Amino acid sequence: MKYYLRAFIVLLLLAAAAAAALVYSGIYPIDAASAHPMPLYHILHYTMRRSVAHHSQGISPPRLDDTTRVRSGLALYREYCVQCHGAPGIAPDPLARGMTPEPPNLMPTARGWPPSEIYWAIRQGIKMTAMPAWRYRLSDEQIWDVVAFVEKMRELSPQEYKALDNTGRNTPRPSAPRAPWSPGGQLGDPAAGLRAIHQYLCATCHKIPGIAGEDQNVGPSLAGIGQRQYIAGVLRNTPENMLRWLRDPPAVDPLTAMPNLRLREQDARDIAAYLYTLNEAP
Repeated sequence: MKYYLRAFIVLLLLAAAAAAALVYSGIYPIDAASAHPMPLYHILHYTMRRSVAHHSQGISPPRLDDTTRVRSGLALYREYCVQCHGAPGIAPDPLARGMTPEPPNLMPTARGWPPSEIYWAIRQGIKMTAMPAWRYRLSDEQIWDVVAFVEKMRELSPQEYKALDNTGRNTPRPSAPRAPWSPGGQLGDPAAGLRAIHQYLCATCHKIPGIAGEDQNVGPSLAGIGQRQYIAGVLRNTPENMLRWLRDPPAVDPLTAMPNLRLREQDARDIAAYLYTLNEAP
């Protein structure tokens, strides 16, 4: 028994050493012009499918054959989805043709995935792909509208899609809901704030403890921001001022390089709650 245990440990160490050598050598191709090796692709795809199936359990779809919902879903799909996934007779935009892995055609997805899984994938996004978590940009009702249209799209020929799309061109351009601002300093959930920080790409400009991002940043490190006296050097560091700054930085300081990210109110409160957990200076 000891012999087999030693052999297992040796094999484990050799595998770890081989993996470290592969990473250090730099020979593994990470260019988007080459696809993943077939075994790796199938492992990643199977992992994704099992994860989506697991996490979407218990989700009950609303009625999806409602004409108004389908038309709203078409408008949303045209605005946000067709660029990457295409449609019957419509090719994806050039930017999508260079993605690895490639964005799937949603016709087979609509036939093979239950609506609850499509909803979950749209709402939560998929890691290691270009699929974002649309929960930060669309309401749940809008996401179900998209699911309703994807379900409908599997029945459409290119001619039928074109006719339906032309009919819906007069539909007002859809936009993500933006609730009116409610003043006050009440904060949200730090764990949700950590996820929201990732979704709003805050780590592309700031070094933030707990968030993986670039080492070279545009803005200052946010380590210790919970105990700083001022926010961006212009506002007293209070919860209400933090929320004011997060919601519209240029309105506070017109010379700031920080853009208005159009944070939803709850996302701003969650992000502020996380930032106030960062009490240790760098």
